[in-house]
Amino acid sequence: MSTISYDASGAAQQAIAKHIDGLVEEKVATRIFAKDHTLWGPDAESESAIRLGWVEAATVSQPLVEGILELRDALRAEGVSRIVLCGMGGSSLAPEVIAGTAGVELTVLDSTDPEQVSAALSDRLAETAIVVSSKSGSTVETDSQRRVFEKAFNDAGIDAKSRIIIVTDPGSPLDKASREAGYRAVFNADPNVGGRFSALTAFGLVPCGLAGVDIQAFLDEAEEAAEILNEDSSDNIGLALGIALGGTSPLRNKIVIAEDGSGIVGFADWAEQLIAESTGKLGTGVLPVVAGPDSPEALNGADDVLVVRLVGADSDVELRENEVAIAGGLPSQMFVWEFATAVAGRLLGINPFDQPDVEAAKVAARGLLDARPEPTPAAFTDGVVEVRGGDWLGSADSVAGAVQALLGQLGPDGYLSVQAYLDRISHAPLEGIRDELAAVSGRPVTFGWGPRFLHSTGQFHKGGPAIGVFLQITAASSTDLEIPERPFTFGQLIAAQASGDAQVLEGHGRPVLRLHLTERAAGVAQLQEVVAALAAQASTLES
Repeated sequence: MSTISYDASGAAQQAIAKHIDGLVEEKVATRIFAKDHTLWGPDAESESAIRLGWVEAATVSQPLVEGILELRDALRAEGVSRIVLCGMGGSSLAPEVIAGTAGVELTVLDSTDPEQVSAALSDRLAETAIVVSSKSGSTVETDSQRRVFEKAFNDAGIDAKSRIIIVTDPGSPLDKASREAGYRAVFNADPNVGGRFSALTAFGLVPCGLAGVDIQAFLDEAEEAAEILNEDSSDNIGLALGIALGGTSPLRNKIVIAEDGSGIVGFADWAEQLIAESTGKLGTGVLPVVAGPDSPEALNGADDVLVVRLVGADSDVELRENEVAIAGGLPSQMFVWEFATAVAGRLLGINPFDQPDVEAAKVAARGLLDARPEPTPAAFTDGVVEVRGGDWLGSADSVAGAVQALLGQLGPDGYLSVQAYLDRISHAPLEGIRDELAAVSGRPVTFGWGPRFLHSTGQFHKGGPAIGVFLQITAASSTDLEIPERPFTFGQLIAAQASGDAQVLEGHGRPVLRLHLTERAAGVAQLQEVVAALAAQASTLES
């Protein structure tokens, strides 16, 4: 197994020194592995009692390996060389990291954007099988993706049932319906594991194993990591990281997670959901910020920011003030961060296993799909961008002015959340505005692709401290896509998801600037130019 190591400085080091002996004395590590559901207080007991299966997932999942590999070989013998994963949140983020780090092709479809869905449909359909991952099957995104792929297979003369693999909880509505439908295979995951803790269950293993990842080696390393974590010791890296995340005083509630030579592809995106959805509730929590080691937030020394650098095992790390560096293989890191998140929840006094505010945006979206109201009139249009916002827009009459007005709503401990409801594959460069906006605002900036962030940081935005301001980017599409046996299209669905989330955020009193691109490519280019100009202006003023 790869060695797990860490180092800490400043506030993190002080917090570890303050809390580690107490956690060891309380036997928190061994109690977590003993599934002691009382660790997070009386209000959390009922939920935590059915959500601690992740501590033994590496062992419990071992019997799945043979069946996954047999199915992989059978599919390959039939000419199936491409696996598409239809999943959201924990069902998609973990497999994407695992496959990406292993260098294995896995198409992750975690969007309702009609252009992204259409692109996934049009690529080598004859060589494709899909994995539909959902604990219950009620997730609208994955249900819609399954429906459109099933129709595409049948229309192409391909037996759809032979190309659809299901991962779900035993006895779920999806489990029953899939077996009745005669789909190729149904894999059941441990129902006592929440989605964001499910990397080492069937949700992580089935799509990656079918795509070609060595899942046996993956589980073996994770089992060894579990042995290290299941120890009441001041050297327990999981306890130390948990303290760094949730035990600083005053709480550094912006955690910059920076890839810095670990060799793990996209780990911070997975950790972002794990931490934000687990801790962002009851008005507290820590906000993960996916950035680089030299991004503005990592360098500006703000007293509410802690930097965690993901480094290589052989890296010669020189920590700056208030930093943590952590190294280890992917299976070990995943187990360590799951464990640390549970520890952070105890220190924060919250239940890390529920997500009470995620449903609000879903309810609002369903209501908008049913009602189909006319769009709110734009405050003004600049180029190909329609601008909508609250009274705080003031006299702004340009995209640049609107962005500056939104940033004017930021408090000294606030953050900006950029939410782009676009095809994240073809418009990936748009994410580059994150660093520029961090430089302009002087505050941490998160960037999320809609609707997938709704299953991730969406919980923190509504349940965490009310200190965020929100920049929502939506776009018209030249194509739309029908969803079989549903009264709405993918274009209507993603529009409702964006509007519903904005509605809920505004209901919480948070400023939301909505930029709608009436032409995609031109709108993206215009927005990039505006943000670059603001960053250049801010740099000039600084110098």
